[in-house]
Amino acid sequence: MSQTRRPTPSSSVPPTLAERGRVPTLAVLLCIFMLTVTPFLGGLIQGQTANLARNILYACATAVLLGQVWRGSVWAWRITLSLCMAAGLLVFIAGMLAGSVSWQGWVISVAGLAFLLLGTTLVATPSIRAFLDTRWLSRTSAGRQARKEGGRP
Repeated sequence: MSQTRRPTPSSSVPPTLAERGRVPTLAVLLCIFMLTVTPFLGGLIQGQTANLARNILYACATAVLLGQVWRGSVWAWRITLSLCMAAGLLVFIAGMLAGSVSWQGWVISVAGLAFLLLGTTLVATPSIRAFLDTRWLSRTSAGRQARKEGGRP
């Protein structure tokens, strides 16, 4: 069974850069969450309670996934990034198609662009990457330490 290599943090990343990434990372993750649950909340405000349980489940699953990214899970980061890019592209295309009929389609296209921008921000912003790299390193170091103390190799 092959093991997936985790990204290794660069030793040349200054700790101040990683610390400066804390607030932007939290802001990006909160924006992704809000962008994800906004259609559900908008429908709920309008009195649309169809599929309420499913939408609450989606919101909770999104919160758990983004919480795992915050805690330093590489797999959660990869899934979040993939979903941001796929959802952004699909929502943008759907908005462009709807935009030919109604002005609301353009709003939907902006939401798609926002997903793409937020996903790209998770990858391309140096302070966010440095912060996540330190989280990944501390999480893998803690896991190795626990395995050593437990007697497992």
